[in-house]
Amino acid sequence: MTRRYMTDMITYADTDVVVVGAGSAGLSCAYELSKNPNVNVAIIEQSVSPGGGAWLGGQLFSAMVVRKPAHKFLDELRIQYDEQDDYVVIKHAALFTSTIMSKLLARPNVKLFNAVAAEDLVVKEGRVGGVVTNWALVSMNHDSQSCMDPNVMEAKVVVSSCGHDGPFGATGVKRLKEIGMIDSVPGMKALDMNAAEDAIVRLTREVVPGMIVTGMEVAEIDGAPRMGPTFGAMMISGQKAAHLALKALGQPNAIDGTFSETESLRPELVLAAAESAETADA
Repeated sequence: MTRRYMTDMITYADTDVVVVGAGSAGLSCAYELSKNPNVNVAIIEQSVSPGGGAWLGGQLFSAMVVRKPAHKFLDELRIQYDEQDDYVVIKHAALFTSTIMSKLLARPNVKLFNAVAAEDLVVKEGRVGGVVTNWALVSMNHDSQSCMDPNVMEAKVVVSSCGHDGPFGATGVKRLKEIGMIDSVPGMKALDMNAAEDAIVRLTREVVPGMIVTGMEVAEIDGAPRMGPTFGAMMISGQKAAHLALKALGQPNAIDGTFSETESLRPELVLAAAESAETADA
C-alpha cells in the first residue's frame, strides 16, 4: 500500500493537469481530460470523500436537477433520469457522483489524492505552474503546530474548481488576489438560476497564465449570480475547462475544433465552447 501510494506521488509530482477540487465541475473536467490517454491528470481534494456538494440536491434533498443540454453528458455516463421540460431529474444525486467517480478513477492516466489540501500555488515568471500540497489534517492544524512544511506538485495547467464562498471555497482565486495576479474577487451576486448557469459556462476560462477556473468559483471572481440546486452548468463548465486545458497542452480539443474527423463534437460541447452569451447555455 505504501509503495503504491509513494509511486503515485512520484508519478504525479510533475504532471500535465492538476484539478483542485473534486466537486461536480472538477470531476466533469477530469473525466473529459482523461479521455485523452496522452494527458495525465491529478485531482486534489481536501475532503476524505470527494464529490463536493454533488451528493445531494437542494436543501439536502436527494434528487439532482440537470438543465439541458447537460443531459447528453448523463447519457454518455449511462445515468437514468426523468424528463421534464428544459431539464431532467436524477432520482438521487449520488447516482451521478458515484458513477462519474467510478468511471474516472478506473482510467490509468488519473489519480485522485483525497484528504490532500492545496495550500498554495506555484508561480514562476508570472505563470501558475502547479500547487503546493499537504495532508488535509496538517493544513487544518497549522495554528496549533509549527514547521509542517508542504510538498509541491508541478503541472503544465492547473484547473481550480474550489466552489463558492465558505472557508475552503474559491481558494484558487482568493490566492491570486492575495499575490497580486488579479485585482479583485467580488463574490457572488444574489440567486438567479438561469442567468447563473449561462454565466458560469460562458465565463469559464484561463484567468491567469496556467490557471483555468471552472464551476462556482467562476461566480466568485466575476460577481455572477448564485446558481442554486441545479447542476447542468457545473458539468458543462467542467467539460469546457477540460478542453481549454487540452488547448493549452496542444492537444485536440473542442475550443478550436481540432478534433480528428472521426470524432464528433457533442452538442453540449459546442455550446460550452461558444463565447456568445446567447449560445453558451447550460
